Amino acid sequence: MKEQLKIRTKVFAHNCVKTTQLFPNTYLSNHIKGQLIRCSTSVAANYRATCIAQSKPSFIAKISIVIEEIDESNFWLEFARDENLISKEEIDFLLKEFSELTSIFIASRKTASSK
Repeated sequence: MKEQLKIRTKVFAHNCVKTTQLFPNTYLSNHIKGQLIRCSTSVAANYRATCIAQSKPSFIAKISIVIEEIDESNFWLEFARDENLISKEEIDFLLKEFSELTSIFIASRKTASSK
């Protein structure tokens, strides 16, 4: 499961980066591109860090960062859609993956917190 999530988070980051290439070249979209690239790649990088956490508190702290970053990724995707920088159809698959990954990460944090 851990290796599959490493791959999924990395693919999520790649897909977010590729999606930003569809945005128009405007001041607003360039700002959103930077933010989305930063937080979506952070999801993948920080998830990898959870895999080598040396204690339960460290794991919980790191998975909490992953949850924050994926939620921020979702915010920027929705914001880009709301500003008509990209169509709903072009990001539906990312929003679906966001939802699935978020559920997994939240469940992992709950499990770790309750043990």
